[in-house]
Amino acid sequence: MVRTAKQWWLAFSEVAREEDTRLPVKARHLPPRIAAGAFIVNSGLGKWSADDETAAQLHGFAVGAYPFLAKLKPRDFVRLLSVTEMALGSALLLPIVPSAVAGAGLAAFSGGLLGLYARTPGMRKEGSPFPTQQGIALAKDAWMMGIGLGLVIDDLTDRPDRSEPQD
Repeated sequence: MVRTAKQWWLAFSEVAREEDTRLPVKARHLPPRIAAGAFIVNSGLGKWSADDETAAQLHGFAVGAYPFLAKLKPRDFVRLLSVTEMALGSALLLPIVPSAVAGAGLAAFSGGLLGLYARTPGMRKEGSPFPTQQGIALAKDAWMMGIGLGLVIDDLTDRPDRSEPQD
């Protein structure tokens, strides 16, 4: 049987309607993903062209909390951090990346930053999790942890029951 172009189009249209062709991102995930993603991409872009003094400062700060980073040269560390931030920010901004995946990356990244906050002397008030004036810049990264965990939890718990027949 030879099909006409119209018959092929109608058959294709029917299949496309039956398949779920929506993006893996819920509309309610867009505001936090865009806010965090744009912030992180911008931070990564700024670090890409960091001078040697800035690279040494960032590297020294990170090594204080994570001694294994001393194996890296300051310039290499900042470039790696820059690429990581740009990749994570892009994953948050691109709606083809599922929210659970982007959220897990954001939670992991912010966990590292909160570890820096917790391990660096002078960032927290004595005997308290609350920041000193110097610690506010890192303590604010708690909002990224909240966004990341929220994306993961919402994406994993808001799935249709696969055992029920689909309409």
